[in-house]
Amino acid sequence: MRFEVPQFIEIEDKIFGPLTWRQFVYLGGGVGAAVVMFLVLPLIVAIIIGVPLALLAGALAFYPINNRPFSYFLEAVYNYFTSDKLYLWRRKADVVYNEPTQKKSTAPVIAPSNRGSGHKSITSLTRKLELQALQKPDQ
Repeated sequence: MRFEVPQFIEIEDKIFGPLTWRQFVYLGGGVGAAVVMFLVLPLIVAIIIGVPLALLAGALAFYPINNRPFSYFLEAVYNYFTSDKLYLWRRKADVVYNEPTQKKSTAPVIAPSNRGSGHKSITSLTRKLELQALQKPDQ
């Protein structure tokens, strides 16, 4: 059996002429609210409230920001203004390893000559050298 794999699944279907379902709902809701305002409210109040509402409906229907719908942008703005914005930074201690205080010798460190466990001895020697370098104060 052969199955057809759908292509362009991110693109919404055009349902009402050149408009998608979402665009149609946004425009229909904006125009419907504007008409109700013009019929119920005085003309100047209807214009003051209706024009921004119509612009919002047009932006929701047609204006993408960063190739995402305008409704996602409005949701992000709402979440930004309603969430807490107090970020605290606390410095963590930068001590990696505290070696017990002993008399430090300046003699070079010599790797043990165990050939059978060479990998372990090299790894431990490398780690010791790194820790000594981190513990030395800058001169």
